[in-house]
Amino acid sequence: MIEVRELSRSYGALKAVDRVSFDIGRREIVGLLGHNGAGKTTILKMLTGFLEPSGGSIRIDGTDIAARRREVQRRIGYLPENCPLYPDVTVLEHLDYQGSLHGIPARQRPAAIRRAVERTELGPKATATVATLSRGYRQRVGVASALLHEPDVLILDEPTNGLDPSQIQHMRALIREQAGHATVIISTHILQEVEAVCGRVLIMRAGRLALDSAIGAIGATPRLRVTLDRRPGDVRELLTAVPGITAVDHIGDEGARRDFALTTEDPGTVAPQVAAAIAERGWALYALERERHGLEAVFGQIAEALPPAGAESIAEVDAGAYQGAHQGPQRGAQEAAHG
Repeated sequence: MIEVRELSRSYGALKAVDRVSFDIGRREIVGLLGHNGAGKTTILKMLTGFLEPSGGSIRIDGTDIAARRREVQRRIGYLPENCPLYPDVTVLEHLDYQGSLHGIPARQRPAAIRRAVERTELGPKATATVATLSRGYRQRVGVASALLHEPDVLILDEPTNGLDPSQIQHMRALIREQAGHATVIISTHILQEVEAVCGRVLIMRAGRLALDSAIGAIGATPRLRVTLDRRPGDVRELLTAVPGITAVDHIGDEGARRDFALTTEDPGTVAPQVAAAIAERGWALYALERERHGLEAVFGQIAEALPPAGAESIAEVDAGAYQGAHQGPQRGAQEAAHG
């Protein structure tokens, strides 16, 4: 649905976005992450046609946005980070005006507004003026405006900003619902939101694409973690004899319990064999799980990485650091390196 090739944007000598490439399929929910100044908002503005790239191309459903910008923009819903609204009109008046800007015919506008109000739970404030709304309700008005015209691409910059926990849960459900017919891109500083709703993440670093990965693959390693109350020597003797285990490492203690990492190419197949071997010895098994590293740890590592002088791509540096630290599979690492 979205094809980005060698996308760049410069402000004088500053390269805000530098040769970024990625594809996003239909009905994907993708999180766009990065530290402040990494280039996230600049990319979103170029995707919506608000900014022109200094180089590269963007195609939405096969259409080049540079050649047919207005046509492409009609298919995009956009929630900017600061959610600009007209304070002196009511919620319904604001949505009616937004509907006219989106080209929704006057006779179809009431139904479209009704759907948007219901989806964002704006009913209690529908006749209130925007100036009287709380930050959370203003955010919901912005989301309602973005999805009012049933866009094919929905771009949300900090969609849960100002929402309380119950409203955040509703927003997550709404995003998943929209993904039934639209491609959704979310930019946020709240990593839990990405983990909760996104199937894939793009992480920017210093204007370049550092990571393109499925959420489920982030930090995945071919190791199992097992917690026992036995001496390391006894554990190694038992578990290295299990077919498929190539190494047993003692990685920490908590009181009388000890944690071990088991290196294996197939954790799913080996785990039942490990449990059976432990049970046969009559040992207590306190934990057995696949070792993983969360999005927060991976993001922190990428954000802190610095390119050596003369590095061709920060993405290559970050991908290498990530793989060296976690020794795990990474979706799109080679593609990201070309961004």
